[in-house]
Amino acid sequence: MSNANNTLFKQIKELLFGPARDPFAPETRQHIALMAFFAWVGLGADGLSSSAYGPEEAFKALGTHTHLSLYLALATAFTVFLISTAYNQVIELFPTGGGGYKVATQLIGPHAGLVSGAALIVDYVLTIAISVASGVDAVFSTMPPSWQAHKLLVELALTVFLIFLNLRGVKESITVLTPIFMGFVVSHILIIVYGVAIRANEIPAIVTQTLHETSSLAGQMGWVFVASLFLRAYSLGGGTYTGIEAVSNNVQGLKEPRVHTGKLTMFYMASSLAFTAGGIILLYLLWQAVPSASGETLNAVAFRSVIASLGLGSGASYLILTTVLVLEGALLYVAANTGLLGGPAVLANMANDRWVPSQFSSLSSRLVTKYGILIMGLASILILLWSGGVVDLLAVLYSINVFLTFSLSLLGLTLYWWKHHEHPHWALRLFISLVGLVVCTSILVVTLIEKFFDGGWMTAVITSGVIVLCLLIKKHYRETEAQLAKADTLLASFPAQPIETEPALDVDAPTAVFFINRSKGSGMHTLLWVQRLFPGTYRNFIFISVGAVDTKSYGGEGSIEGLREAVHASCDYYVNFCHQHGLASKSYEAYGTDPIAELTRLAQQVHEHFPNSIFFASKLIFVHDNWFTRILHNQTALQMQRILHLQGMTMVILPMKVE
Repeated sequence: MSNANNTLFKQIKELLFGPARDPFAPETRQHIALMAFFAWVGLGADGLSSSAYGPEEAFKALGTHTHLSLYLALATAFTVFLISTAYNQVIELFPTGGGGYKVATQLIGPHAGLVSGAALIVDYVLTIAISVASGVDAVFSTMPPSWQAHKLLVELALTVFLIFLNLRGVKESITVLTPIFMGFVVSHILIIVYGVAIRANEIPAIVTQTLHETSSLAGQMGWVFVASLFLRAYSLGGGTYTGIEAVSNNVQGLKEPRVHTGKLTMFYMASSLAFTAGGIILLYLLWQAVPSASGETLNAVAFRSVIASLGLGSGASYLILTTVLVLEGALLYVAANTGLLGGPAVLANMANDRWVPSQFSSLSSRLVTKYGILIMGLASILILLWSGGVVDLLAVLYSINVFLTFSLSLLGLTLYWWKHHEHPHWALRLFISLVGLVVCTSILVVTLIEKFFDGGWMTAVITSGVIVLCLLIKKHYRETEAQLAKADTLLASFPAQPIETEPALDVDAPTAVFFINRSKGSGMHTLLWVQRLFPGTYRNFIFISVGAVDTKSYGGEGSIEGLREAVHASCDYYVNFCHQHGLASKSYEAYGTDPIAELTRLAQQVHEHFPNSIFFASKLIFVHDNWFTRILHNQTALQMQRILHLQGMTMVILPMKVE
C-alpha cells in the first residue's frame, strides 16, 4: 500500500511540476539557460515596470515648476545607462553571478557583502509584494467600486500562482509571462512615439521656454534652490532605476557565453527603460498632465489625452486606454516574478558563505532553488497580509534598499579600478564607477532624509534585523565548523594509500554500511566507533556517498566535475584505509539534487548485494539543541533511519557531540 501511495504521489508531483531533470545531461543546461531575449523578459520586467510609478513620483515632486521635467527626462535616461554600464563591469568581473552581493563581499569585505545581501533579500521580497499589489490596483481601477474588497484575495492568489510557476522551472515561468511583457512594450512604444511625434513642432518652443523659466527661477530664488528642487525630484524618482541589478545577480542562469549574453540583456533592459521612463516624463510635459482628483495615475491622464487625439470616439478610446492600463498592471505582475528569480539566487550565494541556512543553496529535481522560492514567496504573502496590499510604505523601503545595494556595488567597483591601473581602460571605468557612486549615494541620502518619517526608519529596522539574524547564523556555523575541523585534524590524519592485494568481499558475511559526507572527521568517528563497539563482528565495510548538486556545483563557481572528484576522493580514502588494515571494503557513489532519494536508492542496492547489512551514520548532537540548530543543519540521518526502518533495514545513528 505504501509503494502504491508513493507512486501516486510521484505521478501527481510530475503532473504539477514536471518530471525531474538530469543535471548531468548536456541538453538540460541548454534548456534551462536563458538567452538574452528571455532574460530581458524575466529579469528586465522589474526595471521596466518601474516606469509605471517612478517617473510620476519625480514629476510630481517638481510641483509647479514642471519646466524642469525636460532636464528630468534627459537625466533619467542618462542615469539608466550610467548604472547599467557600471553593472556591465559586475557581469565581467563575476560571470558566475552574485551581483551586488559578490561585488561588496569580494571588493569591500564580507560584512559589506552581508549588508548588500540583506538589503537585496528585503528588496526582492518587496519586489514581489509591491509589484503584485500595484498591478492589481491598476487593473481594479477599471472595475466597479464594489470589487475593491476582493483585491487582497486576488493578490494572494496571484502570488501563490507565481510560486507554482517558478517551482516548475525558470524558463517555464518566463514563457508564460512573455506575451504580457511584449504587450506592454509594444503598446507603450506606440503611445510614446505617437504622443511625442504629434507635438514635435512644440519641442523647440518648449526648450526655449524651459531655458528662460530656469534662468528666471534662478534669478528669483538662486541656483541653489533650483539645484535642490531638481535633485529632490530626481531622487524621489529613484524607483525608476530599481531592477537594473537583476541581470548581474543571475548571470549563472544565462546561456553561454554568459558575459556576452549578460551585456546584451543589460542593453535591452537599459534601452527599453530609458526610452519608456524618459518618454513618459516627456509626455507629461508635452500634454500638460496634472494629477487627477479621482486618483488616476499621471500615466493614465497623459495616455488618455494622447489616445483621445486619435479621434476614434469615446468607446474606442476607453477600450484602448483600458487595454494599455491592464497591460501596465499585468507587467507589474511579471515584475513580481523577478523577485522569485533574483531573491533565491542571492540566498543561494549567501548560503554558500554560511550567512543563511545551507538548504538555500539546494536545487530541486527541476533544478530550481525551491527553498529560496518558497521563503521569498511566503515572506511576500506575509507582507501583503500585513500591509493589506497598500504599498505606499513598502515603496519607501523598496527604493532605499535598492540604492543601498547600488552604492555598495559602485563603491566596490571604484576601489577595484583604483587598485588595478594595469587594465588598459581602468581610468574610464573608474570614472564611470565614481560618477555612478556619487549619483546613487546622493539619491539614497535624499530619499532617506525625505522619507525617514514616512517609513524610512522601518527600512533600517527590517534590514538590520536580517543582518543580525545572518550574523547569528554565521557565528553558529563558524563555531561548528571549527569543532569539525579539529575532528578532521585528529581523525582524518591516518594514512590511506591503495595496496596491491585487496581483501576479498564476502557477500554473505555481516556487513557494516556507512553513510559518509565530505567531513572525514565525522566519517572516521563513525567507523572507529563501530569497530570499538562491535569488535570483529563485521567482515565487509561499505561506504555510501552522495554528491549533492546545488547552485555552487551547477552553474556556479564550482563544477559538476569538481563535485565528482571530491566525492570520489573521499570514498577512496575510506576504502584505502580499510584495505590497509586488512578489511574488505567497497564504495558506492551517486549524484543528484535530492540526497535522500539517492541515498535510499544506494542503500537498497547495497542491501540486495549484502543481505546481512547494518547501516551506520553519525549525527551532530548539540549540547544546547533548539529549533535554531535544527533549522541550520539537515536531518539526513534521522530521515534515512525512518526510511530504512520502514523498508525492513536496520540503521544505527552514532552521536557526535558538539559544544
